[in-house]
Amino acid sequence: MSIYEELGQEHGIRTAVDDFYRRVLADPALQSYFDGADMSRLRAHQAKLLVQVTGGPVGYDGRDLATAHQSLDIAPEDFDRVVGHLASTLTDLGVAQGTIAQVGAALSAHRDDIVSRTDTVG
Repeated sequence: MSIYEELGQEHGIRTAVDDFYRRVLADPALQSYFDGADMSRLRAHQAKLLVQVTGGPVGYDGRDLATAHQSLDIAPEDFDRVVGHLASTLTDLGVAQGTIAQVGAALSAHRDDIVSRTDTVG
């Protein structure tokens, strides 16, 4: 069974994306990254991307990750917070821990494309 199938195919992925963005937008440390963002469009792009990277049929047609995140000045700790919110979402949806680890590894492979801030807080 592919990750796409384990996540519930397109319907399951859309459910996960909606829950994920509820969590991210409720996180005071992450809210500012989404100021002025078209969340409907962002949710749709995120769902297409997840469908594609998990083995589903939909082809992602958005910008590459580096271009899409370039101007956001994303800090390493904020990237980690986002991955944590996705892991929590998938856990609450009953996804197996092994699958969650695979999704986390896939995201971590793109860390350098997404994180642009080199200084850290704290």
